[in-house]
Amino acid sequence: MDVVTFLSYLGTWTIGSFTAIDLIAATTNAFNGAVLATRRDHFKNWTVVGIILLAVFGGIGGGVTRDVILNSVPSALTNPWYLILCTLAAALALAVTKNRAPQQVRRIFDFMAAFSLPWYATIGAQKALDLNLPVIAVILIGMIGPTAGRYFIDITSGVTPQHFVRGEWWITTAALTAGLYVILYVLGLTIWPATLIAWAFGFAFRLAALHFKWEEPEPWQKELGAGSETAMAATAGR
Repeated sequence: MDVVTFLSYLGTWTIGSFTAIDLIAATTNAFNGAVLATRRDHFKNWTVVGIILLAVFGGIGGGVTRDVILNSVPSALTNPWYLILCTLAAALALAVTKNRAPQQVRRIFDFMAAFSLPWYATIGAQKALDLNLPVIAVILIGMIGPTAGRYFIDITSGVTPQHFVRGEWWITTAALTAGLYVILYVLGLTIWPATLIAWAFGFAFRLAALHFKWEEPEPWQKELGAGSETAMAATAGR
């Protein structure tokens, strides 16, 4: 058996435009997953192997969830590059965050999370558009891809998922990015130009939300008074 035949048994190694963008999304999210697992609010005496597994969950979780909802075999299960690159990204994250102060780890996470989120939003929207789903479903899929991996890590860490607590327009960033991608698609842009424009918007919006501390409102904030301030303080470190 030659090398080419052997590699073919391991999966499909080809990388087209869709797969390339999906791999960027998965790899950067795996990096974030490893960083998140080392933060004080998520660390549970993980082993190195445990952190790498969490990182892989964070990396491919969004894509696998998206593909299952869309009734297709997850790309991460057919193309070995996903697991390889996610594992390498986790190892890199461990090396980068080693012996760093908690605030430095938080800054690395915030920047990389802003960087990675729009990739999954755009590629999820593209896959839903390819299936001729209505716009609202396209945007929903664009929201699931960037956030499902974080959900799995939060649940595993015993932390309330970021989806449901106050934060700097995290879910909204994914929705706006996917919505912009749909507009660019309707205008006739191909996958790479549309992705890069939508990604730049999502990245800039998320960084702005973090910098200016734009946060989703809590509907019971006024009624709780001092209690809401306590709840806000409890979630401020997330």
